[in-house]
Amino acid sequence: MRISTNKHPPLWRIWKIAGFRALSSTFGRRTQAALLLASLGATVLACKPVEEVSNRPATSLEFPSPYRPVSEAGDTQFSTEAARDEAGEAKFVMDWAGIKLGTTVADIGAGEGYYTIRLAERVGPKGRVLAQDINRGALDRLGERVTREQLDNVAIKEGAIDDPRLPEKSFDRIFMVHMYHEVDEPYAFLWRLRPALAKGGEVIVVDRDRATDQHGIPPKLLFCEFAAVGYRLTGFSEELKLGGYIARFTLSGPRPEPEAIKTCGTPPKK
Repeated sequence: MRISTNKHPPLWRIWKIAGFRALSSTFGRRTQAALLLASLGATVLACKPVEEVSNRPATSLEFPSPYRPVSEAGDTQFSTEAARDEAGEAKFVMDWAGIKLGTTVADIGAGEGYYTIRLAERVGPKGRVLAQDINRGALDRLGERVTREQLDNVAIKEGAIDDPRLPEKSFDRIFMVHMYHEVDEPYAFLWRLRPALAKGGEVIVVDRDRATDQHGIPPKLLFCEFAAVGYRLTGFSEELKLGGYIARFTLSGPRPEPEAIKTCGTPPKK
């Protein structure tokens, strides 16, 4: 299980005051990057199959525990950027997701920033990209890259294993690319993700049709977990050249009470 030891004030307070859309105009590019990176705490990474974990985070106990195992945290790079660009991955995904000038996007599990950098270029100076991860090392490296490439429309934030810690009503799109299968507490995570979507906002998931402990998740299980927390599937494609699939979700109905969420799948045999 991944446990964050961040002792600094959570950045959502900064976002709450400044507002996501106004943040980049409030701080200079170098001041903004330095401020956000200085607020990152240490993160300790460790993963075990769900059924072997005896101590869940206190903040997740009101939510059901998933029956599925979880992939160990892998490299923060899914593939080389050159290979992904040659396959046209980012362009296909951004086109499919309707990313355009002025769009506000959260890149959850941003890692080394493959999508963050390309999203920043696509949304332009009037758009915004929030790169989020629980891996401090990856965020440090991404912060250096953002500063080096002078990306004024990108901000960085550390999340938690059961809470993306995003500002409310802020995002037209939320990306989760090759990372959802590593979420230890999917029901708590998705439940706390909902308020971050702006009106008409969508969640875009890119993953592979594999067992969840093999760095993927079967589409039917993905659909079930999202539906359990009040999301509706509105699009699906298996046309990615590097393999895998892409799914689109929107909100459906009110957010359920945590105790009303039903776990997907079959309980593990004892």
